[in-house]
Amino acid sequence: MDFIEKARIRLENWISHNDHHKEEYEMFADQLKTARKNERARFVRKMTALLAKSNECLIKALRVLE
Repeated sequence: MDFIEKARIRLENWISHNDHHKEEYEMFADQLKTARKNERARFVRKMTALLAKSNECLIKALRVLE
């Protein structure tokens, strides 16, 4: 397997991994809000938005790799 194929697999795995964590973080933010920890929930939601942005960069990297 050449470097490009390995890079494609790595990028795909990172995207999937980040998506999974994003779901967990969103559920945690919901739990924080339910516990009336609204400021903490907002910070976690802000972080999930940043994670989504980072995944956009990984997706773009994957597209230009192919």
